[in-house]
Amino acid sequence: ELVESGGGLVQPGGSLKLSCKVSTLMDLNDYIIAWFRQAPGKEREGVSCSSSDSTSYYADSVKGRFTISRDDAMKTVYLQMNSLELEDAGVYYCAGDPAAVQAQCLMTLRGFNDMNYWGKGTLVTVSS
Repeated sequence: ELVESGGGLVQPGGSLKLSCKVSTLMDLNDYIIAWFRQAPGKEREGVSCSSSDSTSYYADSVKGRFTISRDDAMKTVYLQMNSLELEDAGVYYCAGDPAAVQAQCLMTLRGFNDMNYWGKGTLVTVSS
């Protein structure tokens, strides 16, 4: 089970920090955790991914603005979003998958890996 929180309304240029609390049964050292988003009328897209060794990966559209991090003790993965743009609005989902291969996060962000576990999402609204 994964539970997202932290969404809300923010003005362009503002910041939000999303949290993804994972199940107590999931050891983050054995999973990749990724953030996805879906805007109305658009396909879901991968935003960022944290590999089992804590290496971070980002979609080009958010590089330099978003930061993924994890607290293994709290079993939580965060997504710090700065300099938010109108195009960042949408429902943000976190998802987990047992770590298997080194390139798994890259494959995930490029849409070539289906994640096994999903949260229900948290809404991010960017509006002036």
